[in-house]
Amino acid sequence: MGHSHHAHHDHSGPGHAHGPAIGALRMAFLINAAFTVIEAAGGWWTNSMAVWSDALHDLGDCLVLGLAWYLQRLSARGRDADYSYGYGRYSMLGGWVSAWILIAGAVMMVVSAAPRLLSPVQPNTGGMMIIALFGLAMNGFAAWKLHAGHSLNERGAYLHLLEDVLGWAAVLVGAVVIRYTGWSAIDPLLSIGISLFIVVNALRTLRNGTGILMQRGPERVDASAIRNALLALHHVADIHDQHAWSLDGDYTVLTVHLVVDTRDLDAISAVKKEARQALHTLGVQHATIETELPDELCELLHH
Repeated sequence: MGHSHHAHHDHSGPGHAHGPAIGALRMAFLINAAFTVIEAAGGWWTNSMAVWSDALHDLGDCLVLGLAWYLQRLSARGRDADYSYGYGRYSMLGGWVSAWILIAGAVMMVVSAAPRLLSPVQPNTGGMMIIALFGLAMNGFAAWKLHAGHSLNERGAYLHLLEDVLGWAAVLVGAVVIRYTGWSAIDPLLSIGISLFIVVNALRTLRNGTGILMQRGPERVDASAIRNALLALHHVADIHDQHAWSLDGDYTVLTVHLVVDTRDLDAISAVKKEARQALHTLGVQHATIETELPDELCELLHH
């Protein structure tokens, strides 16, 4: 019996579900761009390092969200001769690049804030509170629009906006503390604290993106559960060469060899159908299944 390949019934690739994500990223970009201008003016008005730091961070966010929006649109393309799995991994690239931009921006914020620890400057606390409340509202809404995303690109963009929300909460707290205690050093301290938080989360995003590029097994897919489910199928005597990887952090691809104990073509077809259904239930969107007999030499197995 010759080897037979059968892909999962979903042939559209990962781009088919990206429509809502494109709209959410576009809205997040436009909101962030408008607020960055307001924020920069607010930094000049309040003379607050924390506000200036968030303005710089939001400028980086504009670049990230614009890139994420573009790459999400690109990733929605279907398959072609050059990209047999579609353009879905461009979405992942957006999340990976955004992490590096976050780290660079965080380093710049620390460098700018550190001197003010030694020579604190009294900011305009009333203006800080007004801008912080406005920032919480606008960034909070944009983050809410992206919170349901699953791809690395969407998660990266959401992380940027979530950090903005936390950053503005910190600015608000700092303004209240300075207003009622006069302790102006809290302004650069909060800026440095926000920067360190950004770096930690950006490194986590980089780790996830690097894992996808290196085709590490998807964290949301249980390899043991897949093996057990396939072995439980009628006529499946053994399995080998089970490989799973993610295209963009959301769309999972798997290849597997099933050793079957029958030569009946109808029975084999039924096994493949059941296997595809089981894999779909376990989080695999695209599967390539190869069948062979117990006495059949498999080049991969004996290589």
